[in-house]
Amino acid sequence: MAEKLTASISLDRRRTIGTISPNIFGGFIEHMGRCVYEGIYEPGSPHADADGIRIDVRNALRDMGVTIMRYPGGNFLSGYEWTDGIGPKNKRPKKRDLAWKSTETNQFGTHEFMDYCASLGSEPMLGVNLGTGTIQSAGNYVEYVNAPTGTYWSDMRAANGRKEPWGVTWWCLGNEMDGPWQIGHLNADDYGKKAREAAKIMKWHDPSIKLVLAGSSSNDMPTYPTWDRTILEHCYDLVDVLSMHYYATNNNNDTPSFLALAVDFEAYIETLASTIRYVKALKRSDKMVKLSWDEWNVWYKARLDSDMDGSWTERPHLIEEVYNLEDALVVSQWMNVFLRKCDVLEMACMAQMVNVIAPILTKKDAMLLQSIYYAFKMHATRAKGVSLDSFVSVATSNTTKFGEVPLLDVSASWDAASNTGACFVVNRSLDQSITVTIAYADGQGTVTAVRAESIYGTDPKAHNTYKNPGVVTSREIPVQSGSQGITITLPPLSSTAIDMRG
Repeated sequence: MAEKLTASISLDRRRTIGTISPNIFGGFIEHMGRCVYEGIYEPGSPHADADGIRIDVRNALRDMGVTIMRYPGGNFLSGYEWTDGIGPKNKRPKKRDLAWKSTETNQFGTHEFMDYCASLGSEPMLGVNLGTGTIQSAGNYVEYVNAPTGTYWSDMRAANGRKEPWGVTWWCLGNEMDGPWQIGHLNADDYGKKAREAAKIMKWHDPSIKLVLAGSSSNDMPTYPTWDRTILEHCYDLVDVLSMHYYATNNNNDTPSFLALAVDFEAYIETLASTIRYVKALKRSDKMVKLSWDEWNVWYKARLDSDMDGSWTERPHLIEEVYNLEDALVVSQWMNVFLRKCDVLEMACMAQMVNVIAPILTKKDAMLLQSIYYAFKMHATRAKGVSLDSFVSVATSNTTKFGEVPLLDVSASWDAASNTGACFVVNRSLDQSITVTIAYADGQGTVTAVRAESIYGTDPKAHNTYKNPGVVTSREIPVQSGSQGITITLPPLSSTAIDMRG
């Protein structure tokens, strides 16, 4: 019989990493495949309201805890004219979308997106086209969205049904401009110069906005991290966060290494945080630019060229990834990393929200919540206040890619206002339960467990289907409080959230 595994987690409410930004629980809606059309917007569906919005999807996103939503792309952004998506729908043009070789109807645009965010209770984040777009168009967009009436673009907004400005805070300066696949791809110097001039115009229209600089689209780009250093040197004084993108893969079907990807996630953040600190010192600046991980998810099963070619059709089925248990455990660890790095991370947006590499899949008459939906929700609905620096004592296991890694991946939060906290623990073991003791070594009073919720199973490839939607979901598991702290036995292949009260 295998030896029973035990572990301990020590927490101290005086040892904090930083304040948790609510923006790290963000999402991403791109005009790609069926994310918008037949995803969030589907006139004719029995689940749609009078405006064509899928009520079931909207409610699921609201319950998921999405706090901010990035729109409209993505690669789509670099060929998008925002003026095509405003005004009467019967006058909006159908156009070819070169990014995904699809036909864009423009029936969903800025007004529809802003109404959608309001109905979700999510903050909007808009992007400006710095591929085919001009710095003038970027400035016009800010005027249209944020300026009081009395000028050309703001009066056009009023004529289109919205008199009061929306006051959008967050704006992206293009998307993945380091990538040769990008429409209007630029080298680092040219993008840095264009982004700076766009930022100036945009902030002249509204000095209160915050800007996202398009950093490296992955940590394996040949230009990384020189790209990030160069564009920061051009724009440091005008921007607020630097973006980073990453899609996790398990192409070699190596589950132990896949479940250790948090090592790579942390290294990526640490490299870019160091790059920011270097430019800050170079500029003799008092300002601290932070990071925005505004595209992240597991994506490798639906990644053939044909999965990204819409053949000039409307609403093509593109990269509709099916997510399993091990994918959910990677997503949980990603969000643990967000908490452990909250001192440098301002924002994160899961890509995308519906149908396209998404936690939610739809048919006209049905909706399916995938495994990663529950992983995201467990963190987003709990983690508030500050992130705690946890000390973990646990055995390690060997992986092909990362060598020895701890069997547990841990983060924790504490909200002083409500005197409640949460501890998030992923058990990476494929076949062994681990009994864990969690203790608060801060002398600030006893902390007890309220409940524990876990995603777990024996088959890392198990996934939900329309016929069997509850294969991989979250379930309550036993947890006890005693004189030595909180004790819980974590199943193998599990992600668990423990709710606590002081």
